[in-house]
This record gives sequence, C-alpha cells and structure tokens, in this order.
Amino acid sequence: MELDLKRIAVTDGAVIPFSYDADLTQEEMNGEYPFRTPVHIEGKVQNHLGVLKLYATANALYETRCARCLAPVKEDLSVTCDMILSGDAQNDDRDDIYQLEGDSIELDDIVIPALILEVDFAYYCKPDCKGLCPKCGKNRNEGPCGCDGREIDSRLAVLQKLLDKED
Repeated sequence: MELDLKRIAVTDGAVIPFSYDADLTQEEMNGEYPFRTPVHIEGKVQNHLGVLKLYATANALYETRCARCLAPVKEDLSVTCDMILSGDAQNDDRDDIYQLEGDSIELDDIVIPALILEVDFAYYCKPDCKGLCPKCGKNRNEGPCGCDGREIDSRLAVLQKLLDKED
C-alpha cells in the first residue's frame, strides 16, 4: 500500500492512519507457501515536530510442518515496526530510519521484510516432539515402532561382530 506523505509533511501533529490486508500467498519459504491467509497490517504515519514517524503492526498466520515429525503446525506471527521516515541520506547506517525517495512510501517495503525476519528457522508440533524413526519413518509420537534402537556406526561394525561372537 502506498501512502502519499505530502499532506502531513508540513503540519505538526498530522496523522495518516492505515489498515489493510496484504496477499503473501505466493511468498515461498523453505519450499512451502506458509502464508495461506492475508496478512493484516495497520498503523499510522505521524508528523511529530517535523519528523515523520511510522508505527505499524503486522499479524499473520504462518502454516508449516513440524521440523521433527512433519505434522501440520500453525503459528501466529506478529511484528511491530517503529521507524523514522527521512529524506536525509546521512542516516544510512541506522536501523530505525527508512530513507524516503520522494513524497510517498510503499508500506509493504518496510513491514513485509520485518514480518519475514520474524519467522523462526524451525517450528515444532510440541516442545517434546519425538520425530520420525530414521529406519522405518513411523511417527514416534504415536508410539514405538519396533525398530532396533541401537545405531552402529559402519566403521565400528567389525567390533560389533567381535562382541556378538562372545555371546
């Protein structure tokens, strides 16, 4: 969503409120399309003593799979953006200042990257998820699979044969 900032740039205390839904259904992450519902973004841009400040919140439902057992996982994401909007190129090194290029701003260029940075590397169906059996693929959360739990390194298989002979 693009906001025209000309009308508040010269009036102290002026505010432009906004509220809209962004479509991220085509945003691919880790081979999936986790944003299956619209992302709701709302906030305001305010002129405070000649300084334009952006206050925005994005809320989304992130749908993925458990990193251990591949069960579906739904996670509510929420991110808040507080930025100073500046046309001064001397502030390039600050994280809380967004460089304006003209008299308008594209809100998605600020809020959507902040939301994506909020996504964790891995999500789990529950904190103590047991995952899948590496031999048969059974979900260990549903019960034991019956596979031999001992995993022998192939480099030590010769030693295992010696132990088996002693029995």
